[in-house]
Amino acid sequence: MPCTVTACGKTLPPVTVTFEDALAKLPDGYRAGYFGGRRWGVTVKWSEDGKRTWLYGEELSATNIVSFNLYRLAGSRSLLKPCEMSAAKVIEFVLGFEPSTEKNASRP
Repeated sequence: MPCTVTACGKTLPPVTVTFEDALAKLPDGYRAGYFGGRRWGVTVKWSEDGKRTWLYGEELSATNIVSFNLYRLAGSRSLLKPCEMSAAKVIEFVLGFEPSTEKNASRP
């Protein structure tokens, strides 16, 4: 059975397996990229034991942010903890974020 992610005690739809796959592809550290046609700066931190992932994203030309922690629990379960936003917003962002492939895609 595929992994399931829970947020606020609710099991999210199966799209979350794709969410975790997309999150796993993001490199540790800072990366510029695009979401919704706008430029974003995203920092991802993976804990050394692999049990926690933290992401903070900031739209570079506005005040929009995305922030969450993902905890890997016993078995194949995970717990998504968005920071003052909906789990749907977090999932949409991770699925839609396109890291820049530019050589100098570092902090502005």
